[in-house]
Amino acid sequence: MSQKKPQPIKGGEFIIRDVQPQDIFIPESWSEEQKMIAKMCDDFINAEVLPHIERIDKMEEGLMPSILEKAGELGLLAMTIPEELGGMGMDFKTSLLATERLANGYSFSVAYGAHTGIGTLPLMYYGNDDQKKKYIPKLASGEWKASYCLTEPSAGSDANSGKTKAKLSDDGKSYILNGQKMWITNAGFANLFTVFAKIDDDEKLTAFLVEADSEGITLNPEERKMGIKGSSTRQVFFNNVSVPVENMLSERENGFKIALNILNIGRIKLAAGVMGGAKQSITASVIYANEREQFGRSIAKYGAIRYKLAEQAIKTFAVESATYRAGQNIDDAIAGFIAEGIDKETATLKGIELFAPECAILKVAGSEALDYVVDEAVQIYGGMGYSAESSVERAYRDARINRIFEGTNEINRLLTVDMVLRRAMKGELDLMGPAMAVAGELMSIPEMSEQPEEALGFEENALKGFKKSILMVAGSAVQKLMQSMSKEQEVLMNIADLAIETYLAESILLRVQQMISMKGEEACAAQIAMAKTFFYDAADRINKAGKDAINSFAEGDEARMMLMGLKRFTKTDSFNPKEARQLIAQRIIDANEYCF
Repeated sequence: MSQKKPQPIKGGEFIIRDVQPQDIFIPESWSEEQKMIAKMCDDFINAEVLPHIERIDKMEEGLMPSILEKAGELGLLAMTIPEELGGMGMDFKTSLLATERLANGYSFSVAYGAHTGIGTLPLMYYGNDDQKKKYIPKLASGEWKASYCLTEPSAGSDANSGKTKAKLSDDGKSYILNGQKMWITNAGFANLFTVFAKIDDDEKLTAFLVEADSEGITLNPEERKMGIKGSSTRQVFFNNVSVPVENMLSERENGFKIALNILNIGRIKLAAGVMGGAKQSITASVIYANEREQFGRSIAKYGAIRYKLAEQAIKTFAVESATYRAGQNIDDAIAGFIAEGIDKETATLKGIELFAPECAILKVAGSEALDYVVDEAVQIYGGMGYSAESSVERAYRDARINRIFEGTNEINRLLTVDMVLRRAMKGELDLMGPAMAVAGELMSIPEMSEQPEEALGFEENALKGFKKSILMVAGSAVQKLMQSMSKEQEVLMNIADLAIETYLAESILLRVQQMISMKGEEACAAQIAMAKTFFYDAADRINKAGKDAINSFAEGDEARMMLMGLKRFTKTDSFNPKEARQLIAQRIIDANEYCF
């Protein structure tokens, strides 16, 4: 009899389910076609964006729209758009690859992301056939540019509290919009706005497609920003703007759902984007370190600098491993829904929604990894890093917005836990069974396990401990705090950090294990060093987050028992982190670029 094929993994299920290396996608498996797309993106950035970066930052009139149009001519604005609407019809993870490579364009990347992501996708996934035929080909070619109007002065993280209103006209042919939106990317040159407003006294938002030349739309001057200076960011005012009834997007009061689902896509796309930026900054760091001499030799020979280069690489490699793992999971989920007879657009939304917890994790992990990378890039450059003439100064300023974009990192941490717990409450994930098993394990004498012989055998065992840490802390917190759990934001953020560290650790482990099976241990020495170093440090970070959570809601014998369990679950192996980082750094120094 043939073995039963395992069920595809679900979002959030990584906490309770073992995953095999062969079950994930790794970037070392890109096809030749995908590599060609990546090169096309690289060539475009090098030819059309970087030579004009100063002009872009000064917001030269017409420059950004013209670059977007050139991108449209190459098909770069239409990766995931169906061929019948003028697109390339690529799968989701290929669109992530394009996002990563085009992220090297600083402010251009923001304009590109806003146009192809939040600007186009609501229409793509929720529009009717007439709406799509009317607008999508124009957006795919770059003839028209898109913008997304959600945020208001009093409605940021609480998006549904927006005050923009829509009222049906007396003749019933249009909705009259009144209100104000702020922080609207691409507003200065957009042709089409997706605007969120409440009709009459509705509780939830409704989405509308609004053409930018409609009478009654006015814009404030461009915002002056810390970074991404070349991206257009304005306030948009709607004063009795008439919108045809046929331009309502989806159904009445479905706007909030649209916004949430589009944000899920934006989060994982952001993770892909920051990866591109991180790799670019690492390359800039090592080129400078190799060239800069102090005390008679290049600074790349000094341990303090090599530590920084290695850490930059480890954090980036971990995020990359997790992002493309999730991208493939989403593609597989989409394919599963299509096989059930669901149309591609709905299947795509359902697939991405299924992995919403992972999207939130990646947004946080990616943006914080990039912050580390660009900060250390400036430090490696020293005084030159503080000069506006250096590329790393711009990268440093541009990076900061990523912890605020697509929902703040605090909101995303809270969402990660909330989404997983909600699924558990609905019976979609069995968290309580494994959590009770871990609680029972705390009362037993720990088994003495033999030292594994394979290269990452210890890390494989350590991962089980990391997952037990999540189950122990989250399970006890739910039981202890009950209805007040949602108010305990510090505890929820601690639990989110446990999940983030564990997801990254598992992703880097599975990737390197798969690489070993492809190339052998010797060829993967640097990647093995990255995995081991990540686990070594993650164990301490998990211990700290777990300890903070336990001490926040438990006391006495209960707390002592859990703290002992946490110590057991985060035990580290004898390991020389300096030697591992030296190996990683040397690979980068020899290549004179990020080379993983």
